[in-house]
Amino acid sequence: MQPIDRIREDVREFTPYAPGLSMEEIKERYGLGRVIKLASNENPLGASPLVRRVLTRKADMVFRYPRSGNPALVAALAAAHGVSPARVVAGNGSDEIIDLLVRVLARPGRENVVAFKPCFSIYVQQTRLCGVELRQVPLGEDFAFDLPALAAAVDEHTSLVFVTNPDNPSGHAVPAEEFVKLSKALPPRALLVVDEAYVDFAEPEADYTMMSRLGACDNVVVLRTFSKLYGLAGLRLGFGVMPEWLADYLLRVRLPFSVNLLAEAAGMAALEDKAFLEASRETVLRGRKILTEALTGLGCRVYPSQANFLMLTPPKPAKAVFESLLAKGIIVRALSSYGLPDKLRVSVGNDEENTLFLSALAEVLDHAD
Repeated sequence: MQPIDRIREDVREFTPYAPGLSMEEIKERYGLGRVIKLASNENPLGASPLVRRVLTRKADMVFRYPRSGNPALVAALAAAHGVSPARVVAGNGSDEIIDLLVRVLARPGRENVVAFKPCFSIYVQQTRLCGVELRQVPLGEDFAFDLPALAAAVDEHTSLVFVTNPDNPSGHAVPAEEFVKLSKALPPRALLVVDEAYVDFAEPEADYTMMSRLGACDNVVVLRTFSKLYGLAGLRLGFGVMPEWLADYLLRVRLPFSVNLLAEAAGMAALEDKAFLEASRETVLRGRKILTEALTGLGCRVYPSQANFLMLTPPKPAKAVFESLLAKGIIVRALSSYGLPDKLRVSVGNDEENTLFLSALAEVLDHAD
């Protein structure tokens, strides 16, 4: 038997996630001393000073296992969002919660999952890996959510309906009340999963988050991450708020200690540093406005965004613009993997990064063929 014959046939067709070249690789390739990364929607201010101090203090404890279930973190999350701790499941990024939801609720060959297209790649990858049918509904004009079409794709065998609000890569968002209506229209088996990775940057956030509306919806799961506003992308921390019965089952099958000791400590510290969170949000909102106006002035079509990034159609071929920016040490996100080869996505950076990006883009567009 050949080694490949031991691998499931459907898995053989998988390709690994390709994050692109690292900052160090870009420096080496182009002989640069500095590279600015505006491709992954990370916090433009880095990590909280309080988080850094806590990580230093906790470093001596890394030989210990964290407490099972991360009760201290769960309690802090529940208090921060005004929900019962019994409804909170922490994970190794919100990706782990998505994976658990699919594994626990969707039976291969019997249930299906529904999402928009394009959507977060993990929805596609994990349903495919689990052998579960994924039904995708095209987004509407200008990447608007066609919620009637999404609801029409749901049937009595649908277990999960995934939506990301604000959406990636467009930044489009709809008020949470629209999802309340959708949740009430779903059949009994279906759960609505609202991925709010970017909702901290919506204006006003209260209009867009489902967190405060969970009491009126018994079939909704809300996902959140510490990778964006909280500046902990490298520690992989996320969580879901869901009905208590579902949280119980996810915790039964979650891998032991999937949230490591340092991530747990950093998450609790990040929740406490209100000044850093407000400074991060203000930096993004200010930068988003400045970038939108400047990019429009450079001839780009900029899509309205409630996230910490902007999607744009440059006036020159997107691939050429992307590669020219790389040569200048500016990393943005090409969107060919989303089926959008004519578009780019740029994360909102700090004031200096935004200025350098706009200057480099102006030069690229001025010299592009």
